[in-house]
Amino acid sequence: KLKQIHCWEDDLQNQLKDSGITYQADKTQIDKAIVGITSCEALVARTGSVLLSSVKNGRAISIFPQIHIVVAYTSQVTMEMKEAMQVVKNKYGRNTPSMLSFTTGPSRTANIERTLVIGAHGPKELFVFLIDDQHHNH
Repeated sequence: KLKQIHCWEDDLQNQLKDSGITYQADKTQIDKAIVGITSCEALVARTGSVLLSSVKNGRAISIFPQIHIVVAYTSQVTMEMKEAMQVVKNKYGRNTPSMLSFTTGPSRTANIERTLVIGAHGPKELFVFLIDDQHHNH
């Protein structure tokens, strides 16, 4: 039932089309977005974090919408943050993305009148759809 779903990546757009999910690809309309759907660089098992980069999406789509949906694959799961950073290094070499961020659920801040505010910067909800792309022969 979610409306104003924004998605800017070709691969993900094709998957949404196949599923009959309507999305908005116009980057100038980002201020109206309720949901942003992106891929990620890696997942970190130990902290439950998502490693995002600015490469395919820039920064806005993972910050403006109230709900951020990340589409990830089991082959992207790493144990530690340093392994996730190594994945990025191996993929981009010296052309490191201009922004890398580890997201672990909604942001929290207690510095607004000493009250804990969740989702102070960026989405209030974060969902990860984990797709198994490692087929094992039994």
